[in-house]
Amino acid sequence: MTIAPQRYLALDVLRGLTVALMIVVNTPGDWGSVYAPFLHAEWHGFTLTDLVFPSFLFVVGNALAFALGKYENLGHGAVLAKLCKRSALIFLLGFLLYWFPFFKIDDAGQFAWSPLSHTRIPGVLQRIAVCYLAAALILHYWKTRGALAFSACALLGYWAILACFGDYSLHGNAPARLDLILLGDSHLYHGEGIAFDPEGILGTLPAIVNVIAGYLAGSFLRQATPARLRSSLYQLAVAGAICVAVALCWNEVFPINKKLWTSSYVMLGIGLDLLLLALLMFIIDVRQMTGWTYFFEVFGKNTLFIYLVSEVLVIVAFTVRIGSVNLYQWLYQQWFTGWAPARVGSMLFAVSFMLLCWLIAYAMDKRKIYIKV
Repeated sequence: MTIAPQRYLALDVLRGLTVALMIVVNTPGDWGSVYAPFLHAEWHGFTLTDLVFPSFLFVVGNALAFALGKYENLGHGAVLAKLCKRSALIFLLGFLLYWFPFFKIDDAGQFAWSPLSHTRIPGVLQRIAVCYLAAALILHYWKTRGALAFSACALLGYWAILACFGDYSLHGNAPARLDLILLGDSHLYHGEGIAFDPEGILGTLPAIVNVIAGYLAGSFLRQATPARLRSSLYQLAVAGAICVAVALCWNEVFPINKKLWTSSYVMLGIGLDLLLLALLMFIIDVRQMTGWTYFFEVFGKNTLFIYLVSEVLVIVAFTVRIGSVNLYQWLYQQWFTGWAPARVGSMLFAVSFMLLCWLIAYAMDKRKIYIKV
């Protein structure tokens, strides 16, 4: 049994699963016709879709478990420079993605530049960048014991902050007030009807723990010998089940909430990711069932690039006009409505778009093109 190559394969598959699900939930044909599991919980609660982002952070931590040791051989200064550079690039890509296509077309058909003063600052890639940097520095300087101590303090401290300086509602939570003070209304997300950013500053603190958990899981599996792999996976699954149980108990006093990124939500995401990783490792490493994995490997090898491609394609489709509708709506209306129930057509549109992104990733893989930041 060749454990090392397969272990990388399992991580690629987990990344690929996350990317595929992310694209599907982000691109329905009609947001009014979506199956419930493919929508975020309105506020408190949890759906399949709410597992996507914490899983992204978890797999970032998995990859860090294989990379951080190589960085440390370079010395503290080189490690710091490398981590900061990578994080800054990811943050910049996320910011430029929200600014893209850098102009708008007004009602008179005239082009106008999109002002930076009204561009959203927080976001998905921005949170990934900050969490990656923070987790890597904590692990580099404080090692595993320090990372565990930080995780406990971050989760309990975040609970205390939200309980003492507001409540757990959309209008009364502390993270929203802090973002308004530090970033201003015009730089925040308004999809909830008010200036509230689900990827805001304060919520990044507990999100760092998702990356640390991914790192610890990856490090644990790296140390597993072939003879003890089954036992290691059993321990990983038990740890996942415990995290889920803790999350469900904590939910009684600190609700599971993705948009606030509550500590109970962190524990639930970590628990489910540990269970999923253990299952994938069992299927791929123990049972050697790999005939199905290539589809997800393709996504997993160019995760960041395919995420950016999927977002840019959607932005372009919403920008280009065909008659009275944009290209996105036109494609859905022309090809996916009228012959299937609304929710089926909407899902097929999302799956078709995901497959288009997969073809791009497949072409890159065949040409051995792997874009890393």
